[in-house]
Amino acid sequence: MSTVRWSIVVPEETDRALRTYLAQRGTKKGDISRFVEEAVKARLFELTVESIKKRNSVHEQDEIMVAIEDVLADR
Repeated sequence: MSTVRWSIVVPEETDRALRTYLAQRGTKKGDISRFVEEAVKARLFELTVESIKKRNSVHEQDEIMVAIEDVLADR
């Protein structure tokens, strides 16, 4: 897997809070990058779920459950 370098700007308070949090857990090299990567993935997942919920809001829950059961039965 290749990586890219980001330059991001955050408030000093956010930086201090993150560094304090990581220091309390025994900071290792790369911890800030891993934290940011996990946060981005979590936020993207949240946005995807919100989008799917919005898209599916026009359907009744029973209708969605029947569609899921049909797909699972075909496996």
